[in-house]
Amino acid sequence: MAAYSVHGDLIWTESAGEFRTMEGGYLTVDGGKIISVSQDRPSCPVIDMAGKLVIPGLSDLHLHAPQYAFAGLYMDEELLEWLEKHTFPEEAKYGDMEYADKAYSILADDLRRGATTRVSVFGTIHTDSVLLLMKKLEEAGLSGYAGKVNMDRNSPDILREETEESIRETERFLRAAASFREIRPIITPRFIPSCSDELMEALGRIVLRDSLPVQTHLDENLSEVEWVRELCPFSSSYADAYKHFHMLGETPAIMAHCVWPVESEMEMMREGGVFVAHAPSSNTNLASGIAPVRKFMEKGIHVGLATDVAGGSSLSMFQMIHDAVSVSKLRWRLVDSSEKPLLFSEAFYLASKGGGAFFGRTGSFEPGYDADIVVIDDSRCRTVLHDQLSPAERLEFYTYRHPDEFVTAKFVKGRRLF
Repeated sequence: MAAYSVHGDLIWTESAGEFRTMEGGYLTVDGGKIISVSQDRPSCPVIDMAGKLVIPGLSDLHLHAPQYAFAGLYMDEELLEWLEKHTFPEEAKYGDMEYADKAYSILADDLRRGATTRVSVFGTIHTDSVLLLMKKLEEAGLSGYAGKVNMDRNSPDILREETEESIRETERFLRAAASFREIRPIITPRFIPSCSDELMEALGRIVLRDSLPVQTHLDENLSEVEWVRELCPFSSSYADAYKHFHMLGETPAIMAHCVWPVESEMEMMREGGVFVAHAPSSNTNLASGIAPVRKFMEKGIHVGLATDVAGGSSLSMFQMIHDAVSVSKLRWRLVDSSEKPLLFSEAFYLASKGGGAFFGRTGSFEPGYDADIVVIDDSRCRTVLHDQLSPAERLEFYTYRHPDEFVTAKFVKGRRLF
C-alpha cells in the first residue's frame, strides 16, 4: 500500500480529557499505519480535505446485528420483558438465510457510511447466518469481531439450543470463521441466564484452548443481577460467575453495560483488563440505570462506548458521545455528586482511542497506530459562528447537531472505503 497524506483540520485525543488539534495539517500514512502528523507538506501524494475535520475512526464495542431491523421501536418495556416480547422473536428469523442476507446487507452498508471503523458484534445462535454477517462486514471494509451467540436455557423454544449442539456449532463456527481476515471470531455467551453451567464450562475450555476473546453482558439490569445470584449460588457476584467459567480476566473480554457493579466486581475487571462497553442510549431506553463511568476511569478500568442496537436506537457513535456526557451529568446530579460528569473530550476519547484499544492500536493519530480515519465536511453545519470556531468547538457542534451526517471519506487500516 503506497504512502499518502490526508490534508485537513486534524483533531484527536491521546489521553482522556485533552484534544490535540492541527489546522491545515498533514496526516501521513504508509503501509496502513500513521507515520507522522505535520504542518509541512510531505513528498507523497496528498488527499486534499482542506477545511474539513479529520478524526480517528470510532469503535463500537457492543452491537446486536440482528436487532438493527427494529432499532427505534418497542421502548416501553424494561430489559427482560423487551427481550421476551420483541428481541427473541426477531432473532429467531435469522435461521432463514434469505432474511439474514437482506438484514445484514442493510446493516453493513449503514455501518460503512458512518464514522464507525471497528465493531464487536453479536449475531444469533445460527452459525451460517453469523458467518454471512462476518462476510458482509468484511466486504464493507470494517474490522473487528463477530460472535455466534450461545443459548441453551431460559430462552424460547424458537431460540434455544441443546447444550451439545451449542458446543458443536461453536466449534464449527470457529473453524469456518478462520477464513476471515478482518472480522474475527469472538466467544459470545448471551449472558449467564441463557447459558447452563455445562455450556459455560465448555465455552470456557474453548476460550483457554484457543486464547479467544469473549463478549457478553454484565450487571445491566437489577432484575438480571438478582436472577444470576439465584442461578449461580457458588459465586460471590455476577462478575465472579464469569471468572469461575474462565471468561473474565484470562483472555481479552468485553463486558457490556456494567450499570450495577459492586466494588469487588470493579476490582476483578481492573485486574483482568476487562473492557466495559458503556451503552448510555440503551441504558436509558430500557430503564437500566446509569453506569459509573467516572469510577471506572478513576480505577483504571478500560472503557469504550457502544450503541447496543437495538437497546440503543442509533448506529451513530457521535450520538453515543452525546448521550454519555448527558447521562454522566444526571448521575452526578441525582446519584453521586462525587462523580464528575464526563467532559466532551473524555467521551470522544472513549469512542476513539479508549474503546479502540480492544482492537489494537487504533483510535488516535499517534505514529504506529492503524490509519483509521474519518473525514467530516462540517462546513455544511450552517451557522453564522462556524468560521469563528476552533476544531474542538466544530467537532462538539457537529456531534450535538448533525451526528453521522456529512461523513465524506473513510479509511480503515489505510484502505479508503469511499
